[in-house]
Amino acid sequence: MFKKILIANRGEIACRVMRTARRLGIRSVAVFAEADRGALHAKSADEARQISGYLDIDSILAAARASGAEAIHPGYGFLAENEDFAAACAKAGVIFIGPTPEAIAAMGDKSAAKRLMEKAGVPLVPGYHGEKQDAVLLEKEAARVGFPVLIKPSAGGGGKGMRIVREQKSFAENLEGAKREAKSSFGDERVLIERYLDRPRHIEMQVFGDSHGNVVHLFERDCSVQRRHQKVLEEAPAPSFRKRDEMAAAAVAAAKAIRYTGAGTVEFIAEQDGRFYFMEMNTRLQVEHPVTEMITGLDLVEWQLLIASGQKIPLKQAELRVNGHGIEARIYAEDPRRDFLPATGRLLHLAFPAQSAEVRVDTGVEAGGEITPWYDPMIAKLVVHGRDRGDALARLRTALADVEIAGVTTNVEFLRKIAASRAFTSAELDTGLIERNRAELISPIDLDPFLATAAFAELAHDEAEARRQAVATGDPYSPWHRVDGWQLNAEAHHDFVFVEGGTEHPVRVRFGDDGPRIAIAGREYHGKSTARTHAVRDGNDWHVLCDGVYRRLSLKSELAGDAAEAAGSLTAPMPGRIVKVMTKPGAKVGKGEALLILEAMKMEHTITAPADGKVKTVHYAAGEQVLEGAELVTLE
Repeated sequence: MFKKILIANRGEIACRVMRTARRLGIRSVAVFAEADRGALHAKSADEARQISGYLDIDSILAAARASGAEAIHPGYGFLAENEDFAAACAKAGVIFIGPTPEAIAAMGDKSAAKRLMEKAGVPLVPGYHGEKQDAVLLEKEAARVGFPVLIKPSAGGGGKGMRIVREQKSFAENLEGAKREAKSSFGDERVLIERYLDRPRHIEMQVFGDSHGNVVHLFERDCSVQRRHQKVLEEAPAPSFRKRDEMAAAAVAAAKAIRYTGAGTVEFIAEQDGRFYFMEMNTRLQVEHPVTEMITGLDLVEWQLLIASGQKIPLKQAELRVNGHGIEARIYAEDPRRDFLPATGRLLHLAFPAQSAEVRVDTGVEAGGEITPWYDPMIAKLVVHGRDRGDALARLRTALADVEIAGVTTNVEFLRKIAASRAFTSAELDTGLIERNRAELISPIDLDPFLATAAFAELAHDEAEARRQAVATGDPYSPWHRVDGWQLNAEAHHDFVFVEGGTEHPVRVRFGDDGPRIAIAGREYHGKSTARTHAVRDGNDWHVLCDGVYRRLSLKSELAGDAAEAAGSLTAPMPGRIVKVMTKPGAKVGKGEALLILEAMKMEHTITAPADGKVKTVHYAAGEQVLEGAELVTLE
């Protein structure tokens, strides 16, 4: 076994690998880019070395040599599925903890992989997987396959660059966007075309191979609950799936076809009747690997290390068993109400449920840390285990209720609603579950408890400040230090105005003999909210949690005048790069018309006109970087 390994990754997966290394007595070396200086993964390792970037092969290998690491664990993402990196490790005399460069190359090109799988007898979705990429040819092939079709990058996964095209007239536009995003995410703009299946399930099979020719599967995971083609909830085993043996045989055949070593996942798309088709093979450890660990009792990172050091797979297929049910929820810094737009900010408050054999939290951040626009916005993975699906689901709901995050918008409230929804509870699983139930899952929220909490918190803050000033002046009994709203010949009250989402919300706190009362938009409440509340002040912002649900409320200064109207301008929702401008000054535009495309966190976001109007100014050109809040287009 190795004595020291370098982890060529960041965040929660780097911390996850370190945990196993520490248990096995293996020293770990973290690497960090400048933006991650002081990050949790860098502080948690036995030693840490700065690199120029997580995609810089030479910089990472230099860190490995300088630290004396014998092997490199790539995690997932970045260079995890890069055959050049695996080959460079071998050339440098450092063991790559993963498959061979040849196996990565065979499965990294999705079109070539499908041709290989076809030869191995693995079922495929009808489509075009050829090398020719002429736009006219691709459109003809899409028409041959039959709409709707799915455009997918040949060189990558994770949902990036995927487009569903329902009509031929919109194919060219979607093809252009898919190629652009594929180029940005994977450095390769090639795509493949597949028939889009209605209500498909996304089911994948965990496999392991070793250098002695052995291959086993560790059962399946259902990853059907997705937004923007990216997974949100995963579970194992897949509910009501009766084709496990057939799918397992296909997955093992796929691994054997390329002499696979290490951890890998063979992904399938399955119809509601159980028929399934090969999608791709991810030649690395998956984000959702903990649900497999929950139902098998195994440490998959330990298996990776054992196999990379030349040992055989620890167990034979007949020795592997499923025990209970596991579910994983991915907690992201993103805003479901804004089409899951990634969010950035400082984590002012962070609390997770107590961990046990049945509840696990994998994270790579801590309170006070920053969620930046430069990397994936994942905050944590919450994983639970139960004796069956019902038991696991009940535990998931309880655990999610104990998650508290303030300072950045997250999907925690959204995850709670999925876990409580009839569709998920009944295991009516397919990749359209979220979109089909959007109205239920992304519903309006009553802001009154948040406003009341912020008002009382602001009063407490003012009282503390008044006491401090009273002590400083030497006259602690002066009536000028009171903040109880006392007025001569008038009701004692205090007025606040909070701003949320650009909307002002006046709040009045009245003081009476029976205690304080809150008045909001004609509604009156006596006393404080009965909800479990927490409020953190940051400048003029109150970050409020009510029963774990988060909202940020900005306190409007009493001296501030009305904000200038900004209805005629469109601003960047987050930092990013302009990849395409689709309008020009003087152009007449209609409500909902696409004006430009902003790329942030490797995802494209289309900025549309909020109303009919005329373009006065376009402030940025394609290729330019913009900051959050930057004015992009001015309408008149």
